[in-house]
Amino acid sequence: MTSLDEILTTDAELPLGGDLKRAVEDWLAHLLNERGQSAATREAYARDVTQFLAFLKTHLGRAPCLGDLGRVDTKVFRAFLAHRRKSDVVSRSLARSLSSLRTFFRWLEREGRLQNRAVLQVALPKIPHSVPKPLTVDGAAELVATENDDRAEWINARDTAVLLLLYGAGLRISEALSLTPNSAPLNGRDVMHITGKGGKDRLVPALPIISDAIEKYMRLCPFPLSGDGPLFLGARGGPLSPRLIQLAMERMRRELGLPETATPHALRHSFATHLLSAGADLRQIQELLGHASLSTTQVYTEVDRDRLLSVYDQAHPRAARS
Repeated sequence: MTSLDEILTTDAELPLGGDLKRAVEDWLAHLLNERGQSAATREAYARDVTQFLAFLKTHLGRAPCLGDLGRVDTKVFRAFLAHRRKSDVVSRSLARSLSSLRTFFRWLEREGRLQNRAVLQVALPKIPHSVPKPLTVDGAAELVATENDDRAEWINARDTAVLLLLYGAGLRISEALSLTPNSAPLNGRDVMHITGKGGKDRLVPALPIISDAIEKYMRLCPFPLSGDGPLFLGARGGPLSPRLIQLAMERMRRELGLPETATPHALRHSFATHLLSAGADLRQIQELLGHASLSTTQVYTEVDRDRLLSVYDQAHPRAARS
């Protein structure tokens, strides 16, 4: 993960006025110390804001300072979004960028550093409605069990354990890779304490097959594993990068003839959809996934609409008479 200091200070193409640089650093410190945002969230905010500042530098023809932010109007914000869209940035990412800028400008106003509400007058890009694309039960099971004969046994065991955490426990890939030997479901522990998006904590049960897979990986891993260090390691002994799991999924997709939508996150979608199909309560799935709002979880009812219609036909008294 790129450090925030690297984002803010080593980009030779984005020199900032001293007051603006301090303001951005103070804001990011506020996100950490007062709002408890994760490092990944702060990095995303930092990238969104620095992308805008880089655009503003080009627009002004010089390094921007804090006073320049007080004079930015809606035309500049819209031009920034149009510039990003020309780079094939999707609406969801554009909406996040605008939300980051709104958060930054609101903080600047609360801190008394400047007031400019032009960004609040720019409408968020419309995000097309989409539903998760889970794998079939057989497809998910086959993907998790697939091994690569060209790789070391311990790496195959590692990837199997990670994918089982995604499909068998519904973890995000970042959550799976944040586990340590002390927090993993080992030595009779069948529940994991997971800290997800926004610092939201939840308890997630772990199936025995997950614990067995992790234990196998740990037995085979050629590197020492410390109790509070990363559980999953890369080929050179450092923390495992999410990109390596994504590449492994791409390879398995080709081998198994699975669609492009078969990504690591699709295993989390599959976890939720298959639980719903088996009759799990939507509230329970919400807790397992760590969704702050039930409306986020309800999208899985659209995926499983056929089963819900079948339940309706069987259970509703009016349906039985039609």
